[in-house]
Amino acid sequence: MTYCLGMLLDAGLVLMADTRTNAGIDNFSSFKKLHVLADDRDRQIFACSAGSLSISQSVIGLIHEGLPTGDGEMTRTLKRATSMFRVAQLVGEAVQIASQTVGAALATINASSSVSLLLGGRVGKAPPALYLIYNAGNFIECKADVPFLQIGETKYGKPILDRGLDYETPLHEAVKVGFLSFDSAMRSNLGVARPIDLLVMPSDARQGVFQRRIEPDDEYFNDLSMRWAAYLHEATGAIPNPPWLPDAIVDE
Repeated sequence: MTYCLGMLLDAGLVLMADTRTNAGIDNFSSFKKLHVLADDRDRQIFACSAGSLSISQSVIGLIHEGLPTGDGEMTRTLKRATSMFRVAQLVGEAVQIASQTVGAALATINASSSVSLLLGGRVGKAPPALYLIYNAGNFIECKADVPFLQIGETKYGKPILDRGLDYETPLHEAVKVGFLSFDSAMRSNLGVARPIDLLVMPSDARQGVFQRRIEPDDEYFNDLSMRWAAYLHEATGAIPNPPWLPDAIVDE
């Protein structure tokens, strides 16, 4: 299992992905799941993957090598895409091809054959965009009313996003909220773990893209986790006691 998070804000785009992969309760390993699909002057495109590792790697390989046209012409690549919408269409098609080949083979041995991706980036001078690509190759676009998308082990990290994130959240605050979301997921599920790969793309293209890997010994993340736990205990203690509880229970 894994957990990937994308946040699309007025200030820019944030992508986060853990690296935990498991093939059983005692067989854990790490694989990078935040992929660079294009990094050129006129386009910067990235994807986070969750689900079957073999299918997701096949999808990424197809995208880099190019998709066939069916009429003998040059294969189609992201270099020809004129918008992030066209990029999402191409990535969705790559998911369909991988599902029809590798996925069909996995299905014969009852192995997991599902995959999903968070696709984010910009093409040309357009602002950053964020899409969720489903296993069938269809997709949805992230919008301002709910400025985040998740894949993988999503349920434990969602409440903090619902409460702490909106479209106007600054990028530095969004990174903190995202880390808290991952901290919650890791507390409740061993299938999510550091290292966590982080990417920040400001809306202003002149600021460039920032990337960092958050290792298990990262001092900032560890401090954030301890502070959050302490603040939760303090906040709980500061809330008035239920007035209808018996005094004997309140005075314990």
